[in-house]
Order: sequence, then structure tokens, then C-alpha cells
Amino acid sequence: MKAITSRDNPFYKRLKALAGSTHQQKKSGHALLEGFHLTSAYLDVAGQPETCVVTDGALEHDEAQAIVARVDPACIVTLPDALFGQLSNVMNGVGLLFVVPRLVAPMPARVQTSCVVLDGVQDAGNVGSILRSAAAAGVRHVFCAPGTAYAWSSKVLRSGMGAHFLLEVHEDVEPQTLIERLDVPVAITDSHAAEALYDCDLAGPVAWVFGNEGAGVSEAWRAAVTHRLTIPQPGGMESLNVAAAAAVCLFEQCRQQRARYARATGEHRQ
Repeated sequence: MKAITSRDNPFYKRLKALAGSTHQQKKSGHALLEGFHLTSAYLDVAGQPETCVVTDGALEHDEAQAIVARVDPACIVTLPDALFGQLSNVMNGVGLLFVVPRLVAPMPARVQTSCVVLDGVQDAGNVGSILRSAAAAGVRHVFCAPGTAYAWSSKVLRSGMGAHFLLEVHEDVEPQTLIERLDVPVAITDSHAAEALYDCDLAGPVAWVFGNEGAGVSEAWRAAVTHRLTIPQPGGMESLNVAAAAAVCLFEQCRQQRARYARATGEHRQ
């Protein structure tokens, strides 16, 4: 365990640069995981962090102690609370963060299962929320087109609540590159579509494409669409937040898949 007490320490300066710039995080290939939930989730799924940074104050708490006890002591750096405060992006943070290499998955040659495509979704909170819904719904692959918020930024990670470690997130994927690899139908939501989400057969694999809230889905994906669906809104709102729309779509698909499985199981038993 190494203690850093000076803001002039070279490693601390590097940490501060990473914490203050998404560009630096992206360039270095690293992500910062702050808080008990993200750090614990990383240990559960991905293994040891590159560095565990913890404050002297956090080490007095049972939950922090339990997480730090799972980390190789050679990876642990302690900081005074005041220095950690200049790294934290969380209001009233807990004084614990991991520096980890960004998880990069190889692009699949063919896509034959349900996936999510984020086509220029710029709000980091929405991106994180969609990743969380995708992971909860059992989706494995998420493809981020150029113009989408950086998936490993601190804000997306906080919103994702550990979803990143259950998914394969592919960034800067050009639409045509992915379209050529899809072996599943493509679905988009459109408030002017004629077919309601609940009337479409979604029990099989689907590539769900969610676009920018202002501009919507790009022309490349509109040309590739199989299902253009509307989410009925009897309350009269014109549209849903993209993260809310994604959750509705993904879990309607889950509902239909569960119903089909129940019918198949019942027929088999008869």
C-alpha cells in the first residue's frame, strides 16, 4: 500500500488529469470507477483494478475495508481526503475509486442475437441508463455509433451502475459496418409509425436502434429498418425520453419472449 500526500506527486497529477478530462480517459484507454457499487461490481466480474485509490477516511468504514481487502495491496494508493476531493466527480463521494483499463471487445463477425445500437445519443445519463436496461434485459452487445457519448466516461459509468461489466460495448461503429453484419431484423421507434410496439412480434432477436432525441435515427438506419414502431401514449405526450423508450421496448421484448416460452413449455407438457 502506497501513501501519496503531495499534490506535486507525478502519479497524483496523472490521476487529476484523467479525472478532469473525458478526452484524456479516452486517449489513455482508462476509466475511473468511483464508489462502492462500481468498484465492487468490477471486482466481481473483471478482476483486479490497475490502481485502487482510497482515502484515509474511507478506510475507517466497513464497506470500503471489505472492498479494499479484495484488492492486491501492491495496487492500492492512499490519499488524504482533501487531495481525493479534487479527483471526485461525485457529490459527497465515499473516497474510493479504481483506475481500470477500458474493456474492449472484438467486433463480432455476425450478429445473430438481440442488440442495442445507440445512434448519436449524446446525453451521458441517457447512454448509461440504456446500458443498464440492456444488461438487465439480457442483451449482450451494445454498438455506439459516432456522435454517441463516450460510454466509459465517469457520468455514463455512474448511470450504468455496473452494466458495462455485463455487456460488450463497441464504440465508434459506423452504421454500414454493422448493418452488413446483422442477421436480425432492425427496429426503431417513431411517434408517427403505424404499428404499435405491443402489436409487433418481438419474441425473436431484434437489433434495437435508438437515436438522438432531436434528430432521431440517422438515414442509414432508416434505410435498413424492418420494424418502425410507435409506443402508445394515452396520456397525450408527444414522445418519451430515449432512455425510457429503450426500457419500454426491451422489456416488452422480454415479456413476449417469456410468454412464448411459457406457451412452448405448456404444449410440451401436454
